[in-house]
Amino acid sequence: MAEATPRYAELLSRAWPVIVANAAAPLLGLVDTAVIGNTGAVADLGAIALGALVFNFLYWGFGFLRMGTTGFTAQADGRDDSAEVRVVLARALVLALACGLLLVALQWPIIGAALGLLDGSAAVETSAATYLGIRIWGAPAALATFAMMGTLIGLGLTRQLLAVQLFLNGLNIVLDLWLAGVLGWGVAGIATGTVIAEWAAAGLSAAILWRVLRRRHVDDEPFLPIARLRSRSAAVALLGANRDLMLRTLLMLLCFAWFTNAGARFGDVVLAANHILLQFISFSAYFLDGFAFVAEGEVGRAIGRRRRALLDAVVRRSTELAAITACCLAALLLVFADAGIAVLTDLPAVRSQAAAFVPFAAAYIAVSFAAFQLDGIFIGATRHADMRNASALSAAGFALLALLLAGAYGNLGLWAAFIAYVLLRALALLLRYPALRAAIPDA
Repeated sequence: MAEATPRYAELLSRAWPVIVANAAAPLLGLVDTAVIGNTGAVADLGAIALGALVFNFLYWGFGFLRMGTTGFTAQADGRDDSAEVRVVLARALVLALACGLLLVALQWPIIGAALGLLDGSAAVETSAATYLGIRIWGAPAALATFAMMGTLIGLGLTRQLLAVQLFLNGLNIVLDLWLAGVLGWGVAGIATGTVIAEWAAAGLSAAILWRVLRRRHVDDEPFLPIARLRSRSAAVALLGANRDLMLRTLLMLLCFAWFTNAGARFGDVVLAANHILLQFISFSAYFLDGFAFVAEGEVGRAIGRRRRALLDAVVRRSTELAAITACCLAALLLVFADAGIAVLTDLPAVRSQAAAFVPFAAAYIAVSFAAFQLDGIFIGATRHADMRNASALSAAGFALLALLLAGAYGNLGLWAAFIAYVLLRALALLLRYPALRAAIPDA
């Protein structure tokens, strides 16, 4: 019997938990800052900022553990191959734990390199080394949770994903307040609380998936089919996918870093104003990611069921919802920009500069949904090489445009290049979409 096409309401019901889960993450950073800001020294506050930056970069780089798992899981679920769903998770967990343990083993070179690249006072670097040295012990759990999040998204279990994220952030906040605020452990307390929360969240994720996968274990194979797990071709495919996704993510990070660094060349006021506008762009990403995550799972299931009509319907409906959301977010920014900027800074020069470039940030948000959605579609289709190539092409285009336009028109030219970059990301994938669609039977 053919699977019914998900209605708009169903897609929204799967997207909103992802949106809330994404939005919960910044709250933790605010609590960390507030606790240390009220109980610690200036150096401690700087250490938290540098330490969080290092781990944000590391974990962004390992985002392939989540993305690579989602598409393979969704396609296996679409084929009703519950054994393969379990094997995909097992492979991802092995890789995640190996990467996490490697980070722990290499902690001193990593900490040394990070502190060498970042400019901080001796006091800040001492406190940051303490933070990093404790926080690194949560890496195996954090990366394992990435893999399990990929399975949850691939199976369409976004409410369970929300439960894990709320538990992680809620427990972390409580531990931060207790260890750093009440017990006075300072930076060490913040790091310890995060590590405990990461391991607890990994345990909760494992418990949820154990129950889900045991309930779905209706096939005749063992719960963990060792023969499948040992498949060399499948392991090579997983490693290749993760390599492509990691390269794609690093190229994206490089482009955002280039944008920030290029803005710094125009002075501190421009740098600060661009940073504020990037916060609005990051906020919009929480919403657009929700529809992209839904697309990942639904596209993967459509491909697993070999139903092009289902793919078409899912792509169209999820993209329409994302486009409407992006336009609403852009309009809200245009209307409430002054109030939002005022919350983030009281510096008149920075406020004026940021306000002048709000239309550019709004334009970026309005058109960015296409890149988000196509990322989700290609992740669900496990077309990771296409994503890598598209990221390389768009990064090269951005670098060329930024050099030409920023040199000629200053910050205005830089923003024009940045908007062109997100359009190039979408266009490069859109050109490959017909081949993706044609590979699926018209059933």
